[in-house]
Amino acid sequence: MLLGRLLGWLSIALALLAFGGDCLRWLQSGSLQFAALGELWYRLHPGSLNLAQAVIQRYLFPQLWDPGIVTILTWPAAAVLGGLGIILLIVFRKRASRPRPRFGALS
Repeated sequence: MLLGRLLGWLSIALALLAFGGDCLRWLQSGSLQFAALGELWYRLHPGSLNLAQAVIQRYLFPQLWDPGIVTILTWPAAAVLGGLGIILLIVFRKRASRPRPRFGALS
């Protein structure tokens, strides 16, 4: 549970960083263009992107990579990472604990 929330907050932080980079490019160039998730991943670590493609196409399900994951990699990085973070925070949220009735107590 804690790991899921931690990954959710980390994903949101990365989304904010990606959005900040998009805003900086907007201020420099004058046109707002969002960086795609695949572009950002390739800039950070191209080897892992190539490895992910090879593993998915060879050992899992080849049609999962194209068009499925390729489509997601063309989406804006800030939106994908932010959406993933929100989903993780919702799934792994702290739930209110209900007091359990004691043995023999009337409810």
